[in-house]
Parts: sequence; structure tokens; C-alpha cells
Amino acid sequence: MIKSMFNTISGKKIVILGFAFKKDTGDTRETAAVYVAKHLLAERAKVTIYDPKVEHEEIESDFKYYKALTPGKEFKDCVSIATDPYEAVKDAHAIAIMTEWDEFKGYDYKKMYDSMAKPAFIFDGRLILDHKKLLQIGFEVYAIGKPYGVKYQNMDDLKAN
Repeated sequence: MIKSMFNTISGKKIVILGFAFKKDTGDTRETAAVYVAKHLLAERAKVTIYDPKVEHEEIESDFKYYKALTPGKEFKDCVSIATDPYEAVKDAHAIAIMTEWDEFKGYDYKKMYDSMAKPAFIFDGRLILDHKKLLQIGFEVYAIGKPYGVKYQNMDDLKAN
């Protein structure tokens, strides 16, 4: 994520969509999202999290348990919890899909793109999104399982991957 965003995410708003370890649950045991957030915070990114089932208190508790906060920083100073995905992505530089929630497939990504900083990045960590449609909208698209440097730039890339 960092390399693809011009080698720095310092001061950039990154939105994590999905904090639960799997869809249809509020269970956060061993969630990858907390580790991703920890690394983003270490690089001084502004992290916003949206999950349809995980409560704010659970997310904050996990950050403390996994020591994901920068030493000397309070949770509220490092992480924002959103209750609406469209508000979450406003002015964001990137979206990271961390849980395969079905609702994420149905979002109006054009509306999200229009409210984001440009270039707008999307990292599909669950391979649940329509990458062709995201490209047509204007997103810089990266997907899990693809080596660094392989981003979808056109429709031919989608066929090859």
C-alpha cells in the first residue's frame, strides 16, 4: 500500500472498510485489519475505520490489546470510527477492503470516488469488488495476491490476471 501511494502515506487519510475477521459477524479475533492499521499508523497515516457490526469500543479494545497505537498516543487522536461508509471516505486518499461484507459490493463507488482526494486508491484485500468498474470510475486499483507493481491500468490487465 505504501509503495503504491508514492512511497509515503504520512498525513494521508486511509479508510479501512471492515474490521471483523470475516463477514456476517462482529468477531474481531485475529483480524488482519488491526495489523494493517498498526502499520498505517506507524507511517503516520490518518486511519478511519468503518464496519457494519463491530462496535467502537471493540475496535478501541483491540488496538490496545494488540498494541497497535503509536507509543504516547491516545486512540481518539489516532483513529476515527465512522458510522457511515460515505462519510468515512470523504477526503480520503485510499480505501482498504479488509472484510468481505456483502454490503461493500453494493456501494456507489462513483459517489465515493467523487468525494475522495485524487488520485484515489482502492486496495481490495478480499477480491470482492468489480475491478473493471472501479477502473472505469477512475480508481487506482490494487488487489491482494498480485505482486507489487501490478495494478490494473486497463481492461487488458484484468484479462491477464
